Amino acid sequence: MSFVPHPERSANEPDSRFSEAYSVLHQAISDHAFPGCAFGLLLDGQVLFADALGRFTYESDSPSVMPTTRYDIASLTKVVSTTAMAMLLYQRGQLDLDMPVGEVLPGFIIGRDAVQHGRNVTIRHLLAHSSGLPGYVPLFHTATTPYAVLRGCLELPIEAEPGTRAEYSDPGFILLGKALETIVREPIASWVTREIFSPLAMTATTFCPPSALRAEIPPTEDDELFRQRVIQGEVQDEHAFLLHGAAGHAGIFSNIPDLLRFSTAILTSGTNSLFLPATIELFSQRQPPPGSSRALGWDTPSEESSSGQYFSRQSIGHLGYSGCSLWIDLSAKLAIVLLTNRTWPHRESQLIRSVRPVFHDAVRKALYKPL
Repeated sequence: MSFVPHPERSANEPDSRFSEAYSVLHQAISDHAFPGCAFGLLLDGQVLFADALGRFTYESDSPSVMPTTRYDIASLTKVVSTTAMAMLLYQRGQLDLDMPVGEVLPGFIIGRDAVQHGRNVTIRHLLAHSSGLPGYVPLFHTATTPYAVLRGCLELPIEAEPGTRAEYSDPGFILLGKALETIVREPIASWVTREIFSPLAMTATTFCPPSALRAEIPPTEDDELFRQRVIQGEVQDEHAFLLHGAAGHAGIFSNIPDLLRFSTAILTSGTNSLFLPATIELFSQRQPPPGSSRALGWDTPSEESSSGQYFSRQSIGHLGYSGCSLWIDLSAKLAIVLLTNRTWPHRESQLIRSVRPVFHDAVRKALYKPL
């Protein structure tokens, strides 16, 4: 279904058209899908709303969530940091997408024979989650240092011929982050801060928030398995924690205003923007194998997608394990951001899966109601 939106009255006035979307989030909080959330909508370069509901935790005296509240955005790191870095390096001529990973990280191919396909894995395969690497391996059960985590990822079996199987892979993006660091000879955290976050005025976006800010960040989990303490203001992902909080797959903390600024940079690509149109077009195209919804670093809408029914095929987005999401419709010039800590106090609840598409649908339908 396609729509043509009505002109927006004012980004500063409450708009009753979005009452259904607000009701979805209120109900989600009531159902304990998450204790609170921040959310924002960008359309044609204008912020239609940036708002928040609920609290940091389910306790009545817990701080209220604000639109500026920073969240652990988990795997949104993959697009806001790592993929964005790859996009800039590619358009600057510093990154060959078809470069074998082994040329940048020799440890990836040392010890592998030809049958293991290691020499055929490229940067493109890592971005498209088609490298043949497994999706998730709990290396943190035995690894205790950054070296051990990286070594574990380098030595993982390649379970399928590159390009023939799509499997969302955290280890693949850990290796991608390390490969990009090797290319620029600089830690990913400092590079993306200087080259992406600072130019876009994303002042709240960071790896490893200072300890003084931790109380201002909603907790993600009462961790009884790994760290045996409440995780608040430090990355929830165990492998990112072992990698000192900054990795290619997770580690970023951000808020609604900053993620809408990032979305604006994607939607207003051009000669005076951070990203060129050709770069956006390339990285938003679905990649092999046939049937995969994965583009280069980004996901695209698929059947029963978290984006709901109304995002076009010219859309890109990503999810975060902590309960965050970012979807950008390139043809509609629209972006929706939802930040939650759905893993509080424990990560078992999967209610967020049903909340996301209903929320997105409610927002999209609201845009086309008469004023």
